[in-house]
Amino acid sequence: MKNNKKQLSPEQCEELLHVLKVRFEKNMNRHKGMEWARVQTKLEANAEKLWILDEMELTGGEPDVVGYDKKTDEYIFFDCSAESPKGRRSVCYDHEALEARKEHKPEDSAVEMARDMGIELLTEEQYRELQKLGKFDTKTSSWVKTPADIRKLGGAIFCDRRYDTVFMYHNGAESYYAARGFRGSLRA
Repeated sequence: MKNNKKQLSPEQCEELLHVLKVRFEKNMNRHKGMEWARVQTKLEANAEKLWILDEMELTGGEPDVVGYDKKTDEYIFFDCSAESPKGRRSVCYDHEALEARKEHKPEDSAVEMARDMGIELLTEEQYRELQKLGKFDTKTSSWVKTPADIRKLGGAIFCDRRYDTVFMYHNGAESYYAARGFRGSLRA
């Protein structure tokens, strides 16, 4: 069981690092030229980032390294589950949309869940970058960070992959569906 300090036990850290290492080695196309040992050293030095990655894992995100930022010396993780993470579906876009619903409110919103987990919603650009690494969301869809001008008018955007093409759509921010969740990113 996790404590309130957002820190995993040594056993949980070891288990998570093993899961991440296996995924990293199985999907080298996502991070060509990178070495797991360097990623692991970085993660072991930051207990909070490990906790966040564990949250991503527990909600079905299957986080993996998709890039490295030389300027900030950070590895970039995205949710790489084949479909939108199971533990993050049936949510509206943000808290404002949740509050606007009069009845049949979802339990949470994508923006609030991401904030509570310590991750950022993928932007449309990041989502399209992810899709270059594989075929994701062929049966589900994922909310993506919505530009303020669209959100101000009551809308939100989401993406999916159909017909071997990545599509971006719009919906009322208060809508939610069993097959729509969200994907996130983390820099560590």
